[in-house]
Amino acid sequence: MKNVSLIAILGMFLLSSCAVVRPGEVGIKQTLGKLSKEVKTQGTVLYNPFISKVLKESTKTSNIKLVLSLPSKEGLSVNSEISILYRLEANKVASVLENLGQDYESIITSVFRSAASDVCAKFFAKDMHSGKRADIETEILAKMKVNLEKQAEGQADGIQLIAVLMKRIQLPRGLANSIERKLQAEQDAMRLKFVLEQELLEAERKIISAKGERDAQLIIAEGLTPDILKLKAIEAFRELARSANAKTIITDGKTPLIIGTDDAKATKENENKK
Repeated sequence: MKNVSLIAILGMFLLSSCAVVRPGEVGIKQTLGKLSKEVKTQGTVLYNPFISKVLKESTKTSNIKLVLSLPSKEGLSVNSEISILYRLEANKVASVLENLGQDYESIITSVFRSAASDVCAKFFAKDMHSGKRADIETEILAKMKVNLEKQAEGQADGIQLIAVLMKRIQLPRGLANSIERKLQAEQDAMRLKFVLEQELLEAERKIISAKGERDAQLIIAEGLTPDILKLKAIEAFRELARSANAKTIITDGKTPLIIGTDDAKATKENENKK
Protein backbone atom coordinates (compact mmCIF):
# COMPACT_ATOMS: atom_id res chain seq x y z
CA MET A 1 0.00 0.00 0.00
CA LYS A 2 2.85 2.32 0.83
CA ASN A 3 4.38 1.70 -2.59
CA VAL A 4 1.08 2.47 -4.33
CA SER A 5 0.67 5.66 -2.37
CA LEU A 6 4.25 6.66 -3.14
CA ILE A 7 3.70 6.05 -6.84
CA ALA A 8 0.48 8.07 -6.77
CA ILE A 9 2.18 10.97 -5.03
CA LEU A 10 5.07 10.82 -7.49
CA GLY A 11 2.64 10.78 -10.40
CA MET A 12 0.77 13.81 -9.08
CA PHE A 13 4.05 15.64 -8.60
CA LEU A 14 5.11 14.91 -12.16
CA LEU A 15 1.77 16.10 -13.50
CA SER A 16 1.94 19.30 -11.52
CA SER A 17 5.48 19.95 -12.77
CA CYS A 18 4.65 19.52 -16.42
CA ALA A 19 3.19 22.20 -18.77
CA VAL A 20 2.03 21.60 -22.34
CA VAL A 21 2.64 24.34 -24.89
CA ARG A 22 0.25 24.04 -27.83
CA PRO A 23 0.72 25.28 -31.41
CA GLY A 24 0.06 29.01 -31.70
CA GLU A 25 1.52 29.85 -28.30
CA VAL A 26 4.88 29.97 -26.54
CA GLY A 27 5.92 29.00 -23.06
CA ILE A 28 8.60 30.66 -20.92
CA LYS A 29 9.79 29.25 -17.62
CA GLN A 30 9.94 31.70 -14.73
CA THR A 31 12.08 30.65 -11.79
CA LEU A 32 12.05 32.72 -8.61
CA GLY A 33 10.70 35.66 -10.61
CA LYS A 34 13.38 35.44 -13.29
CA LEU A 35 12.39 34.63 -16.86
CA SER A 36 14.31 32.05 -18.82
CA LYS A 37 15.92 33.10 -22.10
CA GLU A 38 14.68 29.91 -23.72
CA VAL A 39 11.29 30.18 -25.45
CA LYS A 40 9.39 26.93 -25.95
CA THR A 41 7.19 27.05 -29.07
CA GLN A 42 5.36 23.77 -28.56
CA GLY A 43 5.67 20.57 -26.58
CA THR A 44 6.17 19.75 -22.91
CA VAL A 45 8.00 21.93 -20.41
CA LEU A 46 9.18 20.41 -17.11
CA TYR A 47 9.60 22.70 -14.11
CA ASN A 48 9.74 22.67 -10.34
CA PRO A 49 6.27 23.77 -9.18
CA PHE A 50 7.65 24.99 -5.84
CA ILE A 51 9.99 27.60 -7.26
CA SER A 52 8.99 27.87 -10.93
CA LYS A 53 6.03 28.32 -13.24
CA VAL A 54 5.49 28.44 -16.99
CA LEU A 55 4.03 31.56 -18.57
CA LYS A 56 2.14 30.84 -21.78
CA GLU A 57 1.32 33.57 -24.32
CA SER A 58 -0.49 33.34 -27.65
CA THR A 59 1.39 34.23 -30.84
CA LYS A 60 -1.77 34.20 -32.96
CA THR A 61 -3.38 37.40 -34.17
CA SER A 62 -5.30 38.85 -31.23
CA ASN A 63 -8.18 41.31 -31.28
CA ILE A 64 -8.71 44.06 -28.72
CA LYS A 65 -12.28 45.40 -28.93
CA LEU A 66 -13.13 48.87 -27.69
CA VAL A 67 -16.17 51.14 -27.78
CA LEU A 68 -15.08 54.77 -27.76
CA SER A 69 -16.35 58.26 -28.35
CA LEU A 70 -13.95 59.85 -30.84
CA PRO A 71 -13.58 63.62 -31.32
CA SER A 72 -14.03 65.24 -34.73
CA LYS A 73 -12.64 68.38 -36.32
CA GLU A 74 -15.85 70.33 -35.71
CA GLY A 75 -15.89 69.32 -32.04
CA LEU A 76 -18.50 66.57 -32.24
CA SER A 77 -18.28 63.15 -30.57
CA VAL A 78 -18.61 60.10 -32.78
CA ASN A 79 -19.28 56.73 -31.17
CA SER A 80 -17.46 53.82 -32.75
CA GLU A 81 -16.61 50.19 -32.11
CA ILE A 82 -12.88 49.65 -32.62
CA SER A 83 -10.86 46.50 -33.26
CA ILE A 84 -7.08 46.56 -32.77
CA LEU A 85 -5.34 43.58 -34.35
CA TYR A 86 -1.88 42.65 -33.09
CA ARG A 87 0.32 39.66 -32.41
CA LEU A 88 3.42 38.81 -30.39
CA GLU A 89 6.63 37.76 -32.11
CA ALA A 90 7.56 34.35 -30.69
CA ASN A 91 11.29 35.02 -30.27
CA LYS A 92 10.65 38.34 -28.50
CA VAL A 93 7.89 37.34 -26.07
CA ALA A 94 10.38 37.05 -23.20
CA SER A 95 11.52 40.63 -23.79
CA VAL A 96 7.91 41.91 -23.87
CA LEU A 97 7.03 40.12 -20.61
CA GLU A 98 10.20 41.25 -18.92
CA ASN A 99 9.76 44.90 -19.87
CA LEU A 100 5.98 45.36 -20.00
CA GLY A 101 4.62 42.43 -18.02
CA GLN A 102 1.58 40.36 -18.93
CA ASP A 103 -0.66 43.44 -18.93
CA TYR A 104 0.80 44.66 -22.23
CA GLU A 105 -2.68 44.97 -23.78
CA SER A 106 -3.45 47.92 -21.50
CA ILE A 107 -0.44 49.69 -22.98
CA ILE A 108 -1.69 48.99 -26.51
CA THR A 109 -5.11 50.37 -25.52
CA SER A 110 -3.71 53.56 -24.00
CA VAL A 111 -1.52 54.11 -27.06
CA PHE A 112 -4.56 53.70 -29.29
CA ARG A 113 -6.65 56.21 -27.33
CA SER A 114 -3.96 58.83 -27.69
CA ALA A 115 -3.35 58.17 -31.40
CA ALA A 116 -7.07 58.01 -32.24
CA SER A 117 -7.77 61.34 -30.54
CA ASP A 118 -4.92 63.07 -32.40
CA VAL A 119 -5.86 61.68 -35.81
CA CYS A 120 -9.68 61.91 -35.63
CA ALA A 121 -9.46 65.54 -34.51
CA LYS A 122 -8.11 66.34 -38.00
CA PHE A 123 -11.15 64.90 -39.80
CA PHE A 124 -14.80 65.90 -39.97
CA ALA A 125 -17.34 63.58 -38.43
CA LYS A 126 -18.81 62.73 -41.83
CA ASP A 127 -15.36 61.55 -42.98
CA MET A 128 -15.52 58.68 -40.47
CA HIS A 129 -18.69 57.50 -42.19
CA SER A 130 -17.37 57.81 -45.75
CA GLY A 131 -14.58 56.51 -47.95
CA LYS A 132 -12.03 58.39 -45.85
CA ARG A 133 -12.45 55.90 -43.03
CA ALA A 134 -9.64 53.75 -44.46
CA ASP A 135 -7.31 56.79 -44.45
CA ILE A 136 -8.19 57.46 -40.80
CA GLU A 137 -7.50 53.84 -39.86
CA THR A 138 -4.13 53.92 -41.63
CA GLU A 139 -3.09 57.16 -39.92
CA ILE A 140 -4.12 55.86 -36.49
CA LEU A 141 -2.08 52.69 -37.00
CA ALA A 142 1.00 54.65 -38.05
CA LYS A 143 0.58 57.02 -35.08
CA MET A 144 0.20 54.06 -32.71
CA LYS A 145 3.47 52.52 -33.86
CA VAL A 146 5.30 55.78 -33.22
CA ASN A 147 3.66 56.33 -29.82
CA LEU A 148 4.23 52.71 -28.73
CA GLU A 149 7.90 53.04 -29.53
CA LYS A 150 8.13 56.27 -27.53
CA GLN A 151 6.02 55.17 -24.57
CA ALA A 152 7.70 51.78 -24.19
CA GLU A 153 11.12 53.29 -24.95
CA GLY A 154 11.94 50.56 -27.43
CA GLN A 155 10.86 47.80 -25.04
CA ALA A 156 7.75 46.82 -27.02
CA ASP A 157 9.67 45.62 -30.03
CA GLY A 158 8.00 42.20 -29.85
CA ILE A 159 4.47 43.62 -30.30
CA GLN A 160 3.46 43.76 -33.96
CA LEU A 161 0.52 46.07 -34.64
CA ILE A 162 -1.38 44.76 -37.69
CA ALA A 163 -4.48 46.89 -38.23
CA VAL A 164 -6.98 49.30 -36.73
CA LEU A 165 -10.59 48.76 -37.80
CA MET A 166 -13.38 51.27 -37.15
CA LYS A 167 -16.79 49.60 -37.09
CA ARG A 168 -20.35 50.69 -36.37
CA ILE A 169 -19.79 54.40 -36.70
CA GLN A 170 -22.65 56.26 -35.01
CA LEU A 171 -22.87 59.93 -35.94
CA PRO A 172 -24.80 62.49 -33.87
CA ARG A 173 -28.50 62.38 -34.81
CA GLY A 174 -28.64 65.90 -36.26
CA LEU A 175 -25.54 65.34 -38.40
CA ALA A 176 -26.79 61.96 -39.62
CA ASN A 177 -30.08 63.55 -40.75
CA SER A 178 -28.20 66.34 -42.52
CA ILE A 179 -26.00 63.86 -44.34
CA GLU A 180 -29.05 61.85 -45.42
CA ARG A 181 -30.73 64.98 -46.78
CA LYS A 182 -27.58 65.97 -48.61
CA LEU A 183 -27.23 62.53 -50.16
CA GLN A 184 -30.88 62.63 -51.25
CA ALA A 185 -30.36 66.06 -52.82
CA GLU A 186 -27.27 64.79 -54.65
CA GLN A 187 -29.21 61.81 -55.99
CA ASP A 188 -32.03 64.09 -57.18
CA ALA A 189 -29.49 66.36 -58.88
CA MET A 190 -27.87 63.39 -60.59
CA ARG A 191 -31.28 62.15 -61.76
CA LEU A 192 -32.16 65.59 -63.17
CA LYS A 193 -28.78 65.82 -64.88
CA PHE A 194 -29.40 62.45 -66.51
CA VAL A 195 -32.82 63.57 -67.78
CA LEU A 196 -31.35 66.80 -69.20
CA GLU A 197 -28.59 64.88 -70.93
CA GLN A 198 -31.17 62.57 -72.53
CA GLU A 199 -33.20 65.57 -73.71
CA LEU A 200 -30.10 67.19 -75.20
CA LEU A 201 -29.21 63.99 -77.02
CA GLU A 202 -32.75 63.71 -78.40
CA ALA A 203 -32.63 67.35 -79.54
CA GLU A 204 -29.30 66.76 -81.25
CA ARG A 205 -30.72 63.68 -82.95
CA LYS A 206 -33.68 65.66 -84.32
CA ILE A 207 -31.39 68.45 -85.54
CA ILE A 208 -29.14 65.97 -87.31
CA SER A 209 -32.18 64.24 -88.88
CA ALA A 210 -33.60 67.59 -90.08
CA LYS A 211 -30.25 68.60 -91.52
CA GLY A 212 -30.05 65.27 -93.32
CA GLU A 213 -33.49 65.72 -94.89
CA ARG A 214 -32.69 69.31 -95.86
CA ASP A 215 -29.40 68.28 -97.46
CA ALA A 216 -31.16 65.49 -99.36
CA GLN A 217 -33.74 67.92 -100.72
CA LEU A 218 -30.99 70.34 -101.75
CA ILE A 219 -29.14 67.57 -103.55
CA ILE A 220 -32.31 66.48 -105.36
CA ALA A 221 -33.17 70.10 -106.28
CA GLU A 222 -29.67 70.72 -107.59
CA GLY A 223 -29.90 67.56 -109.69
CA LEU A 224 -33.24 68.48 -111.38
CA THR A 225 -31.84 70.57 -114.24
CA PRO A 226 -34.02 71.53 -117.30
CA ASP A 227 -32.35 68.82 -119.37
CA ILE A 228 -33.14 66.19 -116.73
CA LEU A 229 -36.76 67.31 -116.54
CA LYS A 230 -37.03 67.19 -120.35
CA LEU A 231 -35.58 63.68 -120.38
CA LYS A 232 -38.07 62.56 -117.75
CA ALA A 233 -40.93 64.00 -119.84
CA ILE A 234 -39.75 62.07 -122.93
CA GLU A 235 -39.59 58.87 -120.89
CA ALA A 236 -43.14 59.48 -119.70
CA PHE A 237 -44.38 59.99 -123.31
CA ARG A 238 -42.71 56.72 -124.30
CA GLU A 239 -44.45 54.84 -121.52
CA LEU A 240 -47.78 56.24 -122.66
CA ALA A 241 -47.04 55.30 -126.28
CA ARG A 242 -46.42 51.67 -125.26
CA SER A 243 -49.85 51.44 -123.62
CA ALA A 244 -52.58 49.50 -125.58
CA ASN A 245 -55.29 51.89 -124.48
CA ALA A 246 -55.96 55.09 -126.40
CA LYS A 247 -55.66 58.23 -124.34
CA THR A 248 -56.39 61.91 -124.78
CA ILE A 249 -53.31 63.89 -123.76
CA ILE A 250 -52.81 67.61 -123.35
CA THR A 251 -49.23 68.71 -122.95
CA ASP A 252 -47.03 71.75 -123.15
CA GLY A 253 -44.26 69.61 -124.51
CA LYS A 254 -42.81 69.04 -121.09
CA THR A 255 -45.42 67.51 -118.78
CA PRO A 256 -48.13 65.11 -120.04
CA LEU A 257 -51.68 65.45 -118.69
CA ILE A 258 -54.01 62.47 -119.27
CA ILE A 259 -57.63 63.52 -119.87
CA GLY A 260 -59.26 60.14 -120.52
CA THR A 261 -58.83 56.62 -121.95
CA ASP A 262 -60.83 54.34 -124.25
CA ASP A 263 -61.33 51.99 -121.31
CA ALA A 264 -63.18 54.70 -119.45
CA LYS A 265 -65.37 55.45 -122.54
CA ALA A 266 -66.20 51.75 -123.00
CA THR A 267 -67.21 51.45 -119.41
CA LYS A 268 -69.53 54.48 -119.77
CA GLU A 269 -71.16 53.04 -122.98
CA ASN A 270 -71.84 49.70 -121.24
CA GLU A 271 -73.57 51.48 -118.42
CA ASN A 272 -75.79 53.42 -120.91
CA LYS A 273 -76.83 50.21 -122.67
CA LYS A 274 -77.99 48.75 -119.39
